[in-house]
Amino acid sequence: MSTPHNRGNIGDFAKTVLMPGDPLRAKFIAETFLENPRLVNTVRNMLAYTGTYKGKEVTVMGSGMGMPSIGIYSYELFKFYGVEQIIRIGSCGAFQENMNLFDIIICQGSSTDSNFAAQYQLPGIYSPLASYDLLEKAVASAKKHHANYHVGNILSSDIFYRADGDSWKKWKDMGVLGVEMESYALYC
Repeated sequence: MSTPHNRGNIGDFAKTVLMPGDPLRAKFIAETFLENPRLVNTVRNMLAYTGTYKGKEVTVMGSGMGMPSIGIYSYELFKFYGVEQIIRIGSCGAFQENMNLFDIIICQGSSTDSNFAAQYQLPGIYSPLASYDLLEKAVASAKKHHANYHVGNILSSDIFYRADGDSWKKWKDMGVLGVEMESYALYC
């Protein structure tokens, strides 16, 4: 069974999917860290590989950039392929001064300047949160590996180059840790 954006069959995708934005990063991760990776999707060159990591089946798939792209891929994976959890991995811009290059941000919640959630016709503004179980596991892993990490809210934006170059400071003042372009859609 294929969907408009995935050529895989049920069973080709693992229950757990790691999702960087860049499909070439997905390829690198699969070829570097997975045992016996097999290519399960190439539609629109959005590469996906399934293999095993420490005996557990895992898929690594690119999401593309932005909420529309990750929204399409995550929807199809959850709805049609039996995927149970998608973990977004990738880069973001840090807002807080106590953060350093290569620190890890564990996104507990996602704010946005997008109207992505308007599709749900809610009478207010929805604030999506991460799965608590996955959040807890990510924190435990960061502690175990003595990583510098920060847990909190991030901004998921539709805009990479803003006309108002200082607007990010308002988010910083609210305690938002950083900015990226996908988490809000994934968490919705």
